[in-house]
Amino acid sequence: MTAPATAHSLWSPAHETLRGQVRAWVADHVAPHVDAWEAAGAFPRELFAAAGEARLLGWKVDAEHGGAGPDLLADAVVSEEMAACGSGGVAAAIGAHKDLGAYYLWGFGTPEQRRRWVPACVRGELVTALAVTEPGAGSDVAAIRTRAVRDGGDWVLDGAKTFITNGAWADVLVVAAVTDPQRGAHHGATLFVVESADAGFAARRLSTLGWRTSVTAELTFDAVRLPADRVLGGEAAIGGAFAAIMGNFQWERLVLALGAVRNAADALAVAAAAPGGDRRLCDHRLGDLLAETAAARALVEHALRRHVAGADAVRETSMAKFYACELAVRVCGAALAAVGADGLRAERRVERLLRDAR
Repeated sequence: MTAPATAHSLWSPAHETLRGQVRAWVADHVAPHVDAWEAAGAFPRELFAAAGEARLLGWKVDAEHGGAGPDLLADAVVSEEMAACGSGGVAAAIGAHKDLGAYYLWGFGTPEQRRRWVPACVRGELVTALAVTEPGAGSDVAAIRTRAVRDGGDWVLDGAKTFITNGAWADVLVVAAVTDPQRGAHHGATLFVVESADAGFAARRLSTLGWRTSVTAELTFDAVRLPADRVLGGEAAIGGAFAAIMGNFQWERLVLALGAVRNAADALAVAAAAPGGDRRLCDHRLGDLLAETAAARALVEHALRRHVAGADAVRETSMAKFYACELAVRVCGAALAAVGADGLRAERRVERLLRDAR
């Protein structure tokens, strides 16, 4: 997209046109089904291909590899509109594919690895996941224990990951493992590409409080043998996993913050329209939260503007993600109070907003 933004807006007219297109796609292909998908605890895997056909998955990727970008702002528009689909799990699964697994393949892969996997990811024919979080280590990248050791020309991978979005149905997974214990995870961890058909790999779906339609999983790697060309980025990238993960954290935080602000705004809209609850008390509180939500969006857009411009935005991005996500939980809780007991009914979706926000 080449149309410039207006003087006071981060979004160009072309981005706003895209916003309308994505919103219409969500209204047609997702929103009518989310109640049934939430009840079933899953959505059809074919939705990835449908999103690919609608050109929602390739805004960070160039045309040579099947994308429509790179345009980070356009991709942010997709993330924000998906966040409003009515099911946090659907938004999380699409996001984990385009912002994590596929984005790592695109951003850190060799030319051959890009050609091998990225176009099919953009089309939604392959589903991807990023596997970093571990039992006992959580999201502390420096504490991961999964190991990969050389064996001739191959690598042998052993370990476990948990809370991996898309983990139970991903075709391709980007996996962080320590390859040089002497240097630790900071300088001795490497990213590998694992395919779901690889011998020794197994995934078990987990039950979660929120994001119930996302296929979040626990993964095990039992002597998974990987050829040398499965090192993401090739031989030169060995030991570089920590830096790569830390670098991409900024984009992950931004899209989560955008989604949180959108969820807060949606919850306020539900509360404002509710006939039940203590209106005198809630009107005052919701007015304060409306102001906070506007402030959170300004903070997120400021961080996004700096990130897209190539400026150092670590501090701004971290603040935006923390504040927006914390605010979303408070806003959704207030919305539930405003709606009253009626909000606990699943079809009201208020309790779902709170679960997904947390």
